[in-house]
Amino acid sequence: MLDEANFEQRLAILEQTVADIKHQVIDAPTYSNWLEKIIGSISDESAFLEALEYGRSLHHADILTEETGEQL
Repeated sequence: MLDEANFEQRLAILEQTVADIKHQVIDAPTYSNWLEKIIGSISDESAFLEALEYGRSLHHADILTEETGEQL
């Protein structure tokens, strides 16, 4: 069983940790939606840019398919 001094020390550390977390939450920027939070976070990654280009090509192919009435 823990002695009282050890218990008090652990409790003080726990209370300080909770206070630090509260300050981080309070000081964190607020976003109106989740997209604002991630915009720009990975835009310089080559894999992201490749996926973005792939999405654009699929979107463009869908537009062409709708215009011609053909299926790919």
